[in-house]
Amino acid sequence: MSNQQINDALNGQIASEFESWYSYLAMSAWCSREQLSGCAGWLRAQAQEEYTHAMKIYEFLLDRDVEVKLSPLDAPRETFHSIVEIFECALQQEQANTKRIDELFHMAMEQKAFASLVELQWFVTEQVEEEKTARTNLARIKMIADDPAAVLDFDNALGQRNLPMDTSPQ
Repeated sequence: MSNQQINDALNGQIASEFESWYSYLAMSAWCSREQLSGCAGWLRAQAQEEYTHAMKIYEFLLDRDVEVKLSPLDAPRETFHSIVEIFECALQQEQANTKRIDELFHMAMEQKAFASLVELQWFVTEQVEEEKTARTNLARIKMIADDPAAVLDFDNALGQRNLPMDTSPQ
């Protein structure tokens, strides 16, 4: 079984992933209220990914016979001033998550928690993709923010993403 410190940190990461899930749902709700259904759908799919990430760690801990300790979640931010602000928050959220994953990976290396290292490697790779997508979306929405027709095209393009229904860990 892994060291208690890494187990506690992994339990903390479950809470962080659920907080990201909750945050993306709040962003999605804001977009829905603003009639940006494509962005809302994209953000719901992003929320579903965060939920799946939390469950991946949850299952990993259970597979290792480690106690899962679920923490209460704070209410997410619900007020935004623009679609640009939504995507700025999304990027900041992904950058913060990358930092937490990197810290977990470093801790696992120091403690020689090899199973945790292998599990966390997937998250390290995933965060590269998540940050790239968040930066791309933010850059694009900043370019077109003052052109309502272009924002609607962007909204339509994001709406092409399928909402994953499978919530099992990958």
